[in-house]
Amino acid sequence: MKFQDSREFAEKLDAEDTLAGFRERFHIPVHATGQESLYFCGHSLGLQPKSAADFIADELSDWQHLGVRGHFEAKRPWLPYHKFLTDLTARLVGACGKEVVNMNTLTVNLHLMMVSFYRPTTDRHKILIETPAFPSDHYAVWSQIRFHGFNPDSSLLTIGPRNGESSIRTEDLDRMIEREGSEMALILLPGVQYYSGQAFDIEHIASVGHKAGCKVGFDLAHAVGNLPLQLHDSGIDFAVWCNYKYLNSGPGAVGGCFVHERHSNSVELPRFAGWWGQDKATRFEMGPDFHPIPGVEGWQVSNPPIFSLAPVLASLEVFDEAGMPALQCKSQRLTGFLEFLLDTRLASRVQILTPRDPAARGCQLSLRIDGGDRSVYEALEKLGVVCDWREPDVIRVAPVPLYNRFTEVFEYVGVLQQILEEDQ
Repeated sequence: MKFQDSREFAEKLDAEDTLAGFRERFHIPVHATGQESLYFCGHSLGLQPKSAADFIADELSDWQHLGVRGHFEAKRPWLPYHKFLTDLTARLVGACGKEVVNMNTLTVNLHLMMVSFYRPTTDRHKILIETPAFPSDHYAVWSQIRFHGFNPDSSLLTIGPRNGESSIRTEDLDRMIEREGSEMALILLPGVQYYSGQAFDIEHIASVGHKAGCKVGFDLAHAVGNLPLQLHDSGIDFAVWCNYKYLNSGPGAVGGCFVHERHSNSVELPRFAGWWGQDKATRFEMGPDFHPIPGVEGWQVSNPPIFSLAPVLASLEVFDEAGMPALQCKSQRLTGFLEFLLDTRLASRVQILTPRDPAARGCQLSLRIDGGDRSVYEALEKLGVVCDWREPDVIRVAPVPLYNRFTEVFEYVGVLQQILEEDQ
């Protein structure tokens, strides 16, 4: 699409937007001025679906009126509650129903997955992650290596962009896997890199990693709800994600987990067991022997927190109605419009670190301001713009297709331009 630098053009795009009505389903934070904020922080915490309160109210009401009977008699019975999310999650991430479950939180799930899929030996003990990895992933990997008696100094491999670049080249990743693969036990990369916004080719990495004899897992925190995914077809071994970013399920929301079906009946895989992963037919016999449920549900440890799953269900229903193909189409236009305006007005001051290829990114753009510092971000905040700052020098901004407008993108660049002109 050929963009134009005008409010009229932005308004035209909003008028043509078939997803525009979804914005009304979300609570938009109000700035101190009394106006709606320009909220571009869905990559950090998504906005609240208005239906979330109703879903939680249903569970509070059933608890109030039914007590323990709510496990079987609630509007959505609590005992099988997580199953209400299964098909919606599977469609969202391109998986079979038995490959996905919503449980725990991201880093807890990452540890549970590494119990099964990081099985180091003296010959094959290394884990490959990107740099800069999200700190929690780095801590988890570091601690798992130590737990197994190895030294992170020699067992933790990292790959980053070349000097002067901001994205990791596929050929560099391939060469590292080829060079180090015989000693790698696990490749753990993000679907979308949190700092740069680079999207990785999940299927390609799985193929190269498996050819080298490695297990391959992904942290999809910045990819789920942002990009269309085909996890089953990709062939990866496992994936974990949080549901509070693009999935709009609330702070600290229950996370998601994927285990490929080829591992479904691998009872020989070590795992940390708990009663909610026990065969449903015998769970309440309270016996001592553990027989895992086939599929990823067998990795469940505890019964799920119903009040925390309720907003996840509310959000998943919105995504299922909108559809990821339509969301991706709008996302590429929104992000492309933002990129165009930044290049048109602020190319001399603003460097876009995120890949220019729409196929290599989602809706996040990571910006570095020439001669700028955190004060630019703080000035944006004072003027009602909600984005975020990542040390040492990056402002991340994400125009989310479910609730952001093209006119908001136009206004954002205008506010940033005003701040930078006053800073000269």
